[in-house]
Amino acid sequence: MPRILVADPLAEDGLERLRRAGEVTVVSKLPEAELIRQIPDFDALVVRSETRVTEPVLEAGRKLRVVGRAGVGVDNIDVPAATRKGILVVNAPRGNIVAAAEHTVALLFAVARWVAQADASVKRGEWTRSKFIGTEIRGKTLGVIGLGNVGSEVAKRAHGLEMEVIAYDPVVSVERAELFNVQLVALKELLERADFITVHVPLVDANRNLIGSSELALMKPTARLVNTARGGIVNEADLFQALSSGRIAAAAIDVFENEPPGENPLLTLSNLVTTPHIGASTVEAQVSVAFDVAEEVAAVLAGDLPRFAVNAPALPPEELAFVRPFADLTERLAALHGQLFGGRVSSIELDFEGEVAEHDINLLVASAIKGFLQPFTEDRINAVNARLIAANRGITLVERRTRAKGSYASLVTVRLQAHDIAGTVLMGEPRAVRIDSFRVDLVPDGRFLVSRHEDRPGVVGRVGTILGEHDVNIASMQVGRDAPRGSAMMILAVDDRVSQDVLERLREVVGMSDLRYVELGGTSDG
Repeated sequence: MPRILVADPLAEDGLERLRRAGEVTVVSKLPEAELIRQIPDFDALVVRSETRVTEPVLEAGRKLRVVGRAGVGVDNIDVPAATRKGILVVNAPRGNIVAAAEHTVALLFAVARWVAQADASVKRGEWTRSKFIGTEIRGKTLGVIGLGNVGSEVAKRAHGLEMEVIAYDPVVSVERAELFNVQLVALKELLERADFITVHVPLVDANRNLIGSSELALMKPTARLVNTARGGIVNEADLFQALSSGRIAAAAIDVFENEPPGENPLLTLSNLVTTPHIGASTVEAQVSVAFDVAEEVAAVLAGDLPRFAVNAPALPPEELAFVRPFADLTERLAALHGQLFGGRVSSIELDFEGEVAEHDINLLVASAIKGFLQPFTEDRINAVNARLIAANRGITLVERRTRAKGSYASLVTVRLQAHDIAGTVLMGEPRAVRIDSFRVDLVPDGRFLVSRHEDRPGVVGRVGTILGEHDVNIASMQVGRDAPRGSAMMILAVDDRVSQDVLERLREVVGMSDLRYVELGGTSDG
């Protein structure tokens, strides 16, 4: 019978489920040295946030097959070390969804009716009813930024409160939004229309300071903002200015950029409601994450694939040696596609030609999903969970395998919204070889300017002049065209970041039809 070590407090429902899967030993607050001493005898380890699962712990776990985290975050687990050891890491990302959604609704009511402020006033011995005139939620417009797991649950509850719900989410399909009776709009329109705005996006680079001074300036003076997602998505200094100046009516936040927030100026404001990151802190949520992680651990011990793996099972060494460069290629092609063409998608099409089509393509499919979706989700996307994440966002996957048709032994084509980007691996290096009808030879790594323009004298020279005036160094240049004096594509590799002001000047060049700035880097971690 498998042996399971539970190193942090876990709800009884979770323990009971684990006991049906193996022999359970419960300990608490073990020092790392003692955990290292005990772990060699166990097949599974279950933790919450207190116990750190370090590389030495994983190295000592000679029998260890799975580490389970009762919760979402895995910052206390050395996931790369676990992956290298072939140890699955699983978590429980859905157990606290309802708790977070309900806390969001609680904060909506709190800022609509000044609940916290009125409570504090009464406890000071005051009875100043006129100070706390609120606003009704019924009939108002709720803007949901991020229509993922929590955002969609908030939307369902808002309909029950007779609110109109609009949402901004660049990677959710229209069909999925319609399931929740939600209208998808641009972020600018959401900010301008909504009476209440609630944030439910992950803290990734693309979303840091997503709501700053310019976004707050678009909101109604009567608008109220709620953030139960992550600190850093709403710029705290800009929010302080907006609240203190009366630019917006009120805000409620459960999360701060630094926690605890210390001497944060926001805490001095009377039109702000705060809670100490308790969105997931309910009895039911704690029971739910305990049971969910127990189910995941039990599945692994039974030889099944878990639903919520943080890393992926290893392929045989010889298979991995062939497909990993193509996984890196596919991820970069998808990331390039997202930055060049953007937009909402309902399907991702992948064509595999030649030798690559004869191998296991699951890692490549996962890499394409990761390349396109990772900027919009904090879920760690890998070969185990990628298809589930795509399905949850209403994205259909189309995969085709064919024999080699051209001059490349292997070719991968990523197609979204009728745009194609194709690539291959040459001498172990990923190369993009076609963008739509234009042939290119591009190592998809670094900073690029990609333009579509009229094939006419002066366009290329003017672009170079503008970049030179702003001290942006050009590393290489490629120009292709479909016909003389027709349409052309230019790819400039640049050594320096290109500012928004410079991009605007470049887009004003006579003959320029489209210009995009692209940053690519990193490799697929499967």
